[in-house]
Amino acid sequence: MWQKLLLFHLLLTTSIFAQQKPNIIYIYADDLGYGELGCYGQEKIRTPNLDKLAAEGIKFTQHYASAPVCAPARCMLLTGKHSGHSYIRGNYELGGYTDETEGGQMPLPEGIPTLPKMLQKAGYSTGCIGKWGLGMAGTSGDPKQQGFDYYYGCLDQKQAHNFYPTHLWENGHWDTLTNPPLMVHQRFAEGETDPVMFKKFIGNEYSMDKMGEKALGFIQKNKSQPFFLYLPLTAPHVSLQVPEHAMAAYQGQWEETPYLGQRSYCPTLQPRATYAAMITYLDSIVGQIMLTIKQLGLDENTLIMFSSDNGATFDVGGVDTEFFNSVGGLRGRKMDLWEGGIRVPFMARWPGKVPPGKTSDLPSAQFDLLATLTDLLQLEAPPNDGISMLPTMLGNGVAQTKHDFLFFEYPEKGGQVAIRMGRWKGVKSGMKKDKNAPWEIFDLVTDAAETTDLAAKHPELAQQFEAILQREHQPSHIREWEFVNPKFD
Repeated sequence: MWQKLLLFHLLLTTSIFAQQKPNIIYIYADDLGYGELGCYGQEKIRTPNLDKLAAEGIKFTQHYASAPVCAPARCMLLTGKHSGHSYIRGNYELGGYTDETEGGQMPLPEGIPTLPKMLQKAGYSTGCIGKWGLGMAGTSGDPKQQGFDYYYGCLDQKQAHNFYPTHLWENGHWDTLTNPPLMVHQRFAEGETDPVMFKKFIGNEYSMDKMGEKALGFIQKNKSQPFFLYLPLTAPHVSLQVPEHAMAAYQGQWEETPYLGQRSYCPTLQPRATYAAMITYLDSIVGQIMLTIKQLGLDENTLIMFSSDNGATFDVGGVDTEFFNSVGGLRGRKMDLWEGGIRVPFMARWPGKVPPGKTSDLPSAQFDLLATLTDLLQLEAPPNDGISMLPTMLGNGVAQTKHDFLFFEYPEKGGQVAIRMGRWKGVKSGMKKDKNAPWEIFDLVTDAAETTDLAAKHPELAQQFEAILQREHQPSHIREWEFVNPKFD
């Protein structure tokens, strides 16, 4: 009898402990600029749910994506490595745009430590819903091979260029949508304004609706056990496509010049209104997530975080970042290591744990997520480059460790390196032509827009930056990414 009582006690204790583990939701926008949310100063685009998330939690004002483009940022987020150590450092494309040539990006390798693998071992149900970009089904980079119990979305980043695709992927299987095949990279003749021509880019099933539905289903299914939901949504990355009903909020609000596909991606009759509507649509999905968590009684046991994989796009596909002040006055865009390419929104909300209405200027990066969550759950972390942001999030009096520096290298757009060290930032550009290119140095406290190069006044800082670069860079495994210390002509 006592053995049965002991077993019952152990099962009850285990059940209670499982319930005490917080649910974790990390929502990732795609190409959302630092200044594109109301809580970060946006004045034209409405984002009420994300503004509420920030008001009910903490907002970070000096948080960085680990890289200025999709695939490497996602790799570093999940592995906790900065770009001098990361396995994936650029968008290494495989295959093409058509269904027949879908090949994805360079896959994560077998055996690499990832955050979802660690959470799986800690008893979490893990789900990834959205844009993956780290390997196709059947490769070592398949989400199911990298720690996710459930996956739904776009495995190939190129497929995500079309918000009305013929299919998405669910646990390695093709999920057919009721959309006809559509090549979004088209160009219309000059002067085209016929609405019928533009409507062909609106299909039947919007991919973000499908992702939102699957996310809510995952939460509902796992409401009685601890879960980790990684939700890398695809807006506002071009193409500019949104359901027609979502356009109502912005219809006719601004002067518009039809975008005819001159800089790739699909033509759009009202590019400004469409772009704004996409961000508001993204915001509405976040609102649905927050409401569902509340309705299920999970609010006080769920940590919700939100960020973007890099800065705003470089005005392709009809996007007008100047009009929206998308980078909040910062310099650069996606693919740049200037602040506008890598400084991104980051908010965290956890009622009863994260005090509401907080703002932090702690310099931090997305490769800190692994260290933060392993600290939260008291898990042993693999070697990583992050620090735990938990003391700042919780405001519980525990001393916050700070980075001595934040390190960034990026092999595309000529080869770039950037290092954030306290108030100072050093940037090197054009290193593929000249690996000894000079450092530009900026004081981010007085010059966040990086307008005034102070390198001539601070040669000692250039020496420190160079020493960090030589110490932190590890050779890449492919030729295209090795520009810091290449061993070839």
